[in-house]
Amino acid sequence: MSVYFTDRSFKFLRGLARHNNRTWFHAHKSEYDAHVRTPFQSLLTDLQPVLREVSAHYRSEPKTIGGSLFRIQRDTRFSGDKAPYKSWQGARLFHVRGRDVEAPSFYLQLQPGNCFIGAGLWHPEPETLRRVRQFIVDNPGSWSAAAHAAAFRKRFDLDDSEMLTRPPRGYPADAPHLDDLRRKNYVAWRSLDDATLIGPRLLAVVGEDLRRLAPFADYLCAALDLEF
Repeated sequence: MSVYFTDRSFKFLRGLARHNNRTWFHAHKSEYDAHVRTPFQSLLTDLQPVLREVSAHYRSEPKTIGGSLFRIQRDTRFSGDKAPYKSWQGARLFHVRGRDVEAPSFYLQLQPGNCFIGAGLWHPEPETLRRVRQFIVDNPGSWSAAAHAAAFRKRFDLDDSEMLTRPPRGYPADAPHLDDLRRKNYVAWRSLDDATLIGPRLLAVVGEDLRRLAPFADYLCAALDLEF
């Protein structure tokens, strides 16, 4: 069993949250590389065979540019928050067609007190939302199995941070899964405690979560005519 992150990983991210400026970051960039980015890349490498067992169409790519890791730098162009850096490190395991079309992905986040893993579609485009909603209406039984099975919901939550106040236009009041049609994000996720992220079982835990999230991601892929 490998240990990827340590207390020093969290120490760096807590420091970045307190001193979110370019001067501090560049003075501590070697700590970011040693304790956050490089171990995350090692984890992504070790996840490759695990992910292949889940789906032949998803990738865990450790390369620095164009890979699974999100940039630590924030895009502040259209945000009122001008802090230049994120106080977390995230990575997405992406669909091979995800560069060309919108596709569900798996996601893992490292952040003190807010580590989690999930899968799905976050802030999808209107046409993607329409297709997923219509697929749920057309295939309600499969949606129940993928998103509402007792064992699945015992482990994962469905994101309800952004919901329409009413069902979308065009769906009758007795449509199946009416509340799910109000969702703006189709994401299943669960929190991971900090001890798991810095412990020796992280790879096994993430691998098990990917396997359990697979039917949910598979359903969303089917809704968008994507292979899984």
